[in-house]
Amino acid sequence: MGPDLVDHLTYDKEDNGILWIRFNRPEALNALYGRSEPVGTVAKVGEYMRAADDDPDIRVIVLTGEGRAFCAGADLKNVLSEEEIGPVIAGARTSQVGPDGTRQYFFHAFTKLHRDISLVRKPTIAMINGPAVGSGMDMALHCDIRVGCDKTSFIAYHNAGQIIENGGCYYLPKMVGLGRALEFAYTGELDAERAHEWGLLNHLVPVDELETTTRDLCQKIIDRPPIPQWIHKRIMREALDASIETTMVMTSNAGGIMHHSDDATEARRAFTEKRKPDFTGM
Repeated sequence: MGPDLVDHLTYDKEDNGILWIRFNRPEALNALYGRSEPVGTVAKVGEYMRAADDDPDIRVIVLTGEGRAFCAGADLKNVLSEEEIGPVIAGARTSQVGPDGTRQYFFHAFTKLHRDISLVRKPTIAMINGPAVGSGMDMALHCDIRVGCDKTSFIAYHNAGQIIENGGCYYLPKMVGLGRALEFAYTGELDAERAHEWGLLNHLVPVDELETTTRDLCQKIIDRPPIPQWIHKRIMREALDASIETTMVMTSNAGGIMHHSDDATEARRAFTEKRKPDFTGM
């Protein structure tokens, strides 16, 4: 069963195992629709990804934007009506009173929604077709892999007097190193070439090769057994905050179990029989 669809975010499932989730407000450079509301962009990205995670026919999830932007972040000109807001999320108020009200709102009703992206079991790719601003950048960082082009850029909310939020302050120092992360924090902008040089982008290609490169990467993922991918993702993400001893325990436990899986048996048989394996995720 798929998610409840909205116009500002598309859900395009292909027969080849790829799901394309596209920000769909190109007239507004794909700025977020709403904030933490159930119909808002960030909540819907998580809902779409969870639905894809539960769909056995989907192997890879790609997040991208329609038009010339990936996602321009919060739409400072757009506020949803009471009818559009619907119920609040996780008990958090959608209106804030005072500094602590603002803090509670961001943590309970917005920050956790971004976190949902990183908790998806299956591989996720951000195909960054243009500027990724504020929350748009955060959602790209929560994905596993980032593919960019000469139109890609990362922009923080410095001009609006805001800090990097929702994962950026966590991921950036780990991905690019503290000095580079602080340089970006101080300046607020990063072009595609430097983002690739720093390791923020896995791939950097001309814009007309962006989708082809992403599809080729998806196919390489699909051609491999899914269970090791899911377990690698969980262990490596956990290892960001774990010791080497804890990581070794996780890998030794998982490795022993994996050896007896159907897909591991099929991989060994296909290798010896010189044929393409048929993986089932079991």
